[in-house]
Amino acid sequence: MNPLKEWKTFFPKLSSDIFRISLRQTILFAAISLIPALMTSCVNEEEFENNPNGNFEALWKIMDEHYCFFPLKEKELGVNWNEVHERYKRQVSAPLNSDQLFEVLGNMLGELRDGHVNMSSSFDLARNWSWREDYPANVSDTLLRAYLDTDYRQTCGMQYRFLDDNIGYIRCSSFGQAIGDGNIDEILFYLAPANGLIIDVRSNGGGMLTSAEALARRFTNRDIIVGYMQHKTGKGHEDFSAMAEQHLSASNRLRWQKKVVVLTNRGVYSAANEFVKYMKVCGATIVGDRTGGGAGMPFSSELPNGWSIRFSACPMYDINGNSTEQGINPDINVALSDEDFRRGKDSIIEYARKLF
Repeated sequence: MNPLKEWKTFFPKLSSDIFRISLRQTILFAAISLIPALMTSCVNEEEFENNPNGNFEALWKIMDEHYCFFPLKEKELGVNWNEVHERYKRQVSAPLNSDQLFEVLGNMLGELRDGHVNMSSSFDLARNWSWREDYPANVSDTLLRAYLDTDYRQTCGMQYRFLDDNIGYIRCSSFGQAIGDGNIDEILFYLAPANGLIIDVRSNGGGMLTSAEALARRFTNRDIIVGYMQHKTGKGHEDFSAMAEQHLSASNRLRWQKKVVVLTNRGVYSAANEFVKYMKVCGATIVGDRTGGGAGMPFSSELPNGWSIRFSACPMYDINGNSTEQGINPDINVALSDEDFRRGKDSIIEYARKLF
C-alpha cells in the first residue's frame, strides 16, 4: 500500500499572485522536489497489513517522512517522534477493536498539537484543537449580534455595516467560500464614507487561501512580499527546499486608503492566520489576542484500513522568516472584560474604535 495514494494539496486553490514564481512553476517545483521520494516509494515501498500494528506503523511512517513541523515541535514542545513511536507501539501490541485503535492513534497524533493534523473514520474525527480550546474565547455571539443589529448587509459570508460613530465594520467569520471581486467592490464602495474600517476575523478557522488573499489585496497599493514558504524535498525531518517568497499583488480594482484595524483571537487559524500575516505587512493594526496559528499547508493520505490522515506538509513563514505555526501576536493585546460584557460592550471592538 502506498501511504501517499491519495496525496492532495491546496495548490489548485492558490492564485498565481501569491508567489513570485507562478502557480505552474510552483506545482512543477513541488513535483520535481518530490520525485526522489516518490521514486523510492515506488521501488521500495513497505507494505503494511490491515491490523492494529500495521495501521500504527503506516501512520507513524507517513508522519515521519512527510510532516513538516518536527523541528519546530521538538523545539517548542519537546516532541521526539522516535520516542513517541516506542511509547505508543506498546499500546498496539495487545488486540484492539476499532474504537480502541482509533483512540491510540488519535492520541499519538495529538502529541503534535497541530490543528491541521487529524484522522477521520466513518465514526469519528481525531483532532487536537488546543490552539483555541485552551484559551479564552475573547468573542461573544451575543455581543456580535448586538453590534450587527438587524440592518447589516451580507455577501460571500461577510456581514458589514456602519457603527454609530461612522466606523465601517466587517465581520468575516470564515474563508470557507470564494469571495468575488465584485462583492468586495460593493462592500468597500458602501463603506467608503466611513472614517476607518474594522475587520473582525475572530474565530475564523480558515478555509480558502485564495479568499484570504482576495480580501487582503484591497489594502495595498503595490505588490509586496508577505512571507515565505518551503516544500518537503525528502524523507528527513530537515529536508526542505529554499524559502520561496509569497507575494501579494495589489488589486486593480477598488482599494481601501484609510486606516484599518483587524480583530483577532485564538480561534483565528490556517487561511485566516495567513490573512492576519498579510494585513500586518499591509499596515493594518492588529488588536485582540494572539492568533491560533496553523501555518502548514495540509496534505492527506490513507491507512490500510481506509482511515484518512491529514497533516501539515509545507511550512509558511512571516516576512521576517519566522514560523507562524504557533500564532501571530497582535500589535495591541486586548481581552473581553466581564464588566464590559455585562454592559453589552465588546471590549475589543470598543478599543479598536478609539484608534480612529
